[in-house]
Amino acid sequence: MENNFLLAIFVLLAATVALVPLAKAAGLGTVLGYLAAGVLIGPYGLKLVSDSDTIRHVSEFGVVMMLFLIGLELQPSELWRMRKSILGLGLTQLLGTAILIGGCIVLLGFGWRAGIIIGLTLAMSSTAIAMQTVAQRSITKSPTGRGTLAVLLVQDVAVIPILAASPLLAAGTPGIDAAAQEAVDALANPVDWGTTLVLVAAFIATLLAGRYLIRPVMRFVAETGVREAFTALGLALVIGAALLVQSVGLSPALGAFLGGMLLADSEYRHELESDLEPFKGLLLGLFFISVGMSIAFSVLTEHPMIVIGMVLALVAIKAAVLFGITSFFRMEMADRLMVSLLLSQAGEFAFVILQFSGTTGGLDTGVVETLTVVVALSMAVTPLLVFIFDRWMAPRLNAQGSGHPDEITSRHKVIVLGYGRFGQIVTRMLRAQGFEMTLIDDDPTQIALVKRFGVKVFYGDGGRLDILRAAGADQAEMIVIAVAGRERILTIAQMIRRHFPHIIIAARAVDRSHAHDLMAAGVEVFERETFRSAVALGAKALVALGHSETRAAHVSAAFERHDIDLLNESYHLRHDQDAYVGFIRRSSELLDQVMQADRLRADTLEQASWLGEIDTTDTEQVISPAGEKRPA
Repeated sequence: MENNFLLAIFVLLAATVALVPLAKAAGLGTVLGYLAAGVLIGPYGLKLVSDSDTIRHVSEFGVVMMLFLIGLELQPSELWRMRKSILGLGLTQLLGTAILIGGCIVLLGFGWRAGIIIGLTLAMSSTAIAMQTVAQRSITKSPTGRGTLAVLLVQDVAVIPILAASPLLAAGTPGIDAAAQEAVDALANPVDWGTTLVLVAAFIATLLAGRYLIRPVMRFVAETGVREAFTALGLALVIGAALLVQSVGLSPALGAFLGGMLLADSEYRHELESDLEPFKGLLLGLFFISVGMSIAFSVLTEHPMIVIGMVLALVAIKAAVLFGITSFFRMEMADRLMVSLLLSQAGEFAFVILQFSGTTGGLDTGVVETLTVVVALSMAVTPLLVFIFDRWMAPRLNAQGSGHPDEITSRHKVIVLGYGRFGQIVTRMLRAQGFEMTLIDDDPTQIALVKRFGVKVFYGDGGRLDILRAAGADQAEMIVIAVAGRERILTIAQMIRRHFPHIIIAARAVDRSHAHDLMAAGVEVFERETFRSAVALGAKALVALGHSETRAAHVSAAFERHDIDLLNESYHLRHDQDAYVGFIRRSSELLDQVMQADRLRADTLEQASWLGEIDTTDTEQVISPAGEKRPA
């Protein structure tokens, strides 16, 4: 197996296909499925693949890519607004956890140097597990997502100092004295200062290049229409940002995050996200598989109570520290618990730091092996803790906060899944026309908030079949899918269409391609979440630029009808990229011609009305995309 690369890849993919969907269907999440696949095929399972280190090194690029995509969602101004969380929540967590864990290590009889190394190492959390869970739940911009990101950013910055401190602690006092002397010499050496200035200049140059060089290049590649070239450019940007920051001595994941943040306001952000998302998912899956393969069950079987006790102690200490800090920041109870559980494990960088400490003599080989198993098991525990939170803790929090049980006691013809901003607007419109609705949301904080306004929302995951049945989906006429997340919306729509074919599905679409996916799933009633608001803003912009409100309304109505026709007509071409792009270009040219004809006609009508030749009510006709007159 070691010499057959293709067979190894086949085994990895087969195990993923076999176990990950089962774990997701059972409600355990995809991460636990990947870990189980790694255990099954690893050296302590069926021994189908044994080289977990190589797989982990390759798949760690998935963590880098994930942070790049997260950076695309955060503009620098947003990061500046998070500065209190980064410095307060992130730094306090790192130091507080390291001190507590290091103190426990010293009490167990280890030296203070080992206590510092182990404390700092285990204070790190897994970016892959935490942010993957946050992304799957579409809560990146929630207090839970922001708090989690703040802690992880500080940890990424701290990786290099921790690695630098390991050999000094391993060498003892003489090494520290020598290092101090080297630091004094470096301060007096102008060459080192020159190097620092060069690095600072390189960072500034990167900021400027992100705006004045990379974007023109992206525009040029996009205009060529070669999709694979744009994908290659996206990968090059991720790798380049990671390499640049790594050359300065910082974490490549942090570099990727900063690189993505510099492109957060780019017009090509969504294209980069869609191109890189498959690579990120595949590499992260491989990473979790490698973690499962690295669990040395021989160590676990030799000292089961010690290992299990260390895992439980680690998770308890980290969760307690995080809960205390988030309480100080006055986060909601649900957010406090979620952040504490998401970051309660040790991180992927712990594997690197432990191996490095073992090589430099900072830790004994036996200690490194034991701690490696503890790290891997703590990562495997996190999906279980999140599962427990969803099934038992969150419903209890909802019952306490909202004053009613989680059992859905009312059934109506309309069921609304998701009561955020989008769902609230739809709900108010339907209620104003006399319709009663069953409202379901999976955010206890949001439920507690809207309860103050007298709105009754049941806690539940709209993607679960049993929740929909309990809400009366068998007798309902319509289900409105107003939750966030492209894949989640599509998955729920497909499940509803499969189990309740009689129901009308009204779904929230993210964009044009997502609308096509919903159409393929049998959804006939949908609305792109930003389309009509953008059209309305365009009409207001025309009025502000001197157009009459009537004329602006005519233009927006014509544009809206043309775009809807374009959406329907391009549906059958969505899988043929070349034909799709050509059709869109031709339709755009047709739209320009139609809008120009409408503008000339409107000018003629206005001039005629000034001369008194015609009645201005004739302007109530507009030109349709096909060119014929229609009543407005």
